[in-house]
Amino acid sequence: MARKNKQHSKQFKLDTVQYVKDHPDLTQVECAKNLGISITTLSRWLSQYRDNEGDIPVRGSGNYASDEQKEIARLKRELRDTQDALDVLKKAIGILGKD
Repeated sequence: MARKNKQHSKQFKLDTVQYVKDHPDLTQVECAKNLGISITTLSRWLSQYRDNEGDIPVRGSGNYASDEQKEIARLKRELRDTQDALDVLKKAIGILGKD
């Protein structure tokens, strides 16, 4: 079975940490189960929260240092998609040209 990489928002992560703090009677395993996340994920978020003085750094797909880097990433994706489409067309021409 393929594993899906689900990305959670920063607010969800912070709310999760707050949930654990608000429910000291629950174990981390119970909290993780209640929230629908793995214990490993919960432990990592709690550790990040402690290590970053009450903040959890997030690395989303839209976090670029500048607008130029964001545009470069978009153009690279567009170029890759275009090259893939061109390869498909070349193969189709090769197959149809054999008749």
